[in-house]
Amino acid sequence: MNSGDKIKIHVPIMADEFASGHKPEWLFWIGSAGAFDDRYKKVTREFVKILTFLNIDYAVLGEEEIDTGDSARRAGNEMLYQMQTLQIIEMLKAYEVKKIVTCCPHDYNTFKNEYPDLDGNFEVVHHSQFLQKLISEGKIQINSDVFKGQKVVFHDPCYLGRANNEYDAPRDVLKAIPCNIGEMHRNKSFALCCGAGGGQMFKEAEKGDKEIFIQRIEDAIEVNADIVATACPFCIVMMTDGIKYKNREENMKAYDIAEMVSMAMGL
Repeated sequence: MNSGDKIKIHVPIMADEFASGHKPEWLFWIGSAGAFDDRYKKVTREFVKILTFLNIDYAVLGEEEIDTGDSARRAGNEMLYQMQTLQIIEMLKAYEVKKIVTCCPHDYNTFKNEYPDLDGNFEVVHHSQFLQKLISEGKIQINSDVFKGQKVVFHDPCYLGRANNEYDAPRDVLKAIPCNIGEMHRNKSFALCCGAGGGQMFKEAEKGDKEIFIQRIEDAIEVNADIVATACPFCIVMMTDGIKYKNREENMKAYDIAEMVSMAMGL
């Protein structure tokens, strides 16, 4: 198949694969945002296109997938978090899951750093790391100049960067795409939060002079960015909202790195 051909997507379901005697190498954890948020559904589709095109051996849980409990724990509902966690760990062990890839840094952090406390031990990879490895192995070929000449800045998700010290993978992915890569003045460990993690997505804003996501988009405007790239469902929603709030929709876009890779591959 050439990358220009239309990708016929068939998403394997773990229960069906397991029942047929096949144990997929990877579980692609969609996450609540990837399944229900209209903006991030687009990211899920583009990442699935990449997995399909490269014949990655993966499956998803489908209707069996429930929330990891990250937001519940951050909001203070430890009981709900542990109920969700124990149910998920039991399910993944039943399917003999060893390796998980997810587009959500919050789920990545929870699986990697918190599930082991309840005997949930898995190899967990964020999609930025997954794409970085595929690019370094020469499996991803960039065929399009769709972003050529555009200035791209990367907004570091808190749970990918400061929580897990991963700053290089998403930037390495962007370096493989023809574009002009820049940085906001606050970047990497000094980056500003998008404002919607830790359960903030689901509550009213607290008192203050300015919403954090507005300040973050102003950081991007200050360096004349055409594209704000990120790698987190909360971040992409907040960056998109910030662009709308500042009336910059005509000349500034927010993309997840998976969308940019898929578009640059011509999928």
